[in-house]
Amino acid sequence: MGLEETKSCYGRSPWIFKGSALYQLHLVKAETARAFIPKKFRLVEAFGYTLGGFFLANYDDSPAGVFDELVVIAGIVWNPPTSCAWAARVLVNNEEACHHGRKDVGLPSQVARFSKRITPVPRQTKGKIGGFLNMIGVGNTICHSKDCIDVQVTEVVGPASSDICNIKFITDGEVMLLIVLISSVFRLIFLEQRGFTKVTRPKFNKWMGPLITMSLPSFSGQTEYNPNLLKYSCRIACRVRGAKPAKISGPSSLKDRNSASKTADSTAEQLLDKGRSLSISVMLSKPILALEFNCLEMQVEAPTILPNSTSSLPVA
Repeated sequence: MGLEETKSCYGRSPWIFKGSALYQLHLVKAETARAFIPKKFRLVEAFGYTLGGFFLANYDDSPAGVFDELVVIAGIVWNPPTSCAWAARVLVNNEEACHHGRKDVGLPSQVARFSKRITPVPRQTKGKIGGFLNMIGVGNTICHSKDCIDVQVTEVVGPASSDICNIKFITDGEVMLLIVLISSVFRLIFLEQRGFTKVTRPKFNKWMGPLITMSLPSFSGQTEYNPNLLKYSCRIACRVRGAKPAKISGPSSLKDRNSASKTADSTAEQLLDKGRSLSISVMLSKPILALEFNCLEMQVEAPTILPNSTSSLPVA
């Protein structure tokens, strides 16, 4: 049974999102994840842990326009014959995207601010490979550049705001496979030896990784905005490569709260509701793998309502 779609800028499904993302997997304590999972589902776990993490995306083209999104993934649930991810919290800096997530997809979406700072980290080629390339005359054309990206995510509820986390990661602007380097160099030598005196030196642009497609099934719903239990699918096409796991830090102190928040309570624990606190715990859990998704195109189908889906709500 299909879920009725709202009349908004999203229109009818499938909904297409284009941009880039960082997908990071964490070992999440099972007891933390269970707070978000409906009792109908069995958590996929081993030795007291499940597989959660986060999906940090920047969309430069979507039904709602340009926006950022942080999906906190509580863990993996089992519903034969498939296992699916369950989102603990979804933070977006676009009100239309937040409304769509809540009403149409049954996600625990919240409006947030994404404060970004990008710092270039240049470096020269080093090591034996760099020396070999310099010796044959192309080493000077290779300059590895990295960007340090610092993202502060702050949830906004009316006049109040609460820091969720700070995400800091490095994007390697010139990660290359050795075979790409060698093949480019020998192609250059081959052409020059045959009289091509004005051969353009190869430009070592960043290697984006192999192009892959995959389908990521997910469950959602049973929120205050959508009481039904839903299942939907995201079909992703992108270039994927490994990355160094991002460093995550939680809220620092009360000084980062705005005046409306400061008057409410005297401690950070009182300022954060249970769902927000547990979402932060997921973000601060141990990372095991990080993947960069470049040239991302994500196609999201409208959810379907699962039978006998109404029950008590998990943590919001």
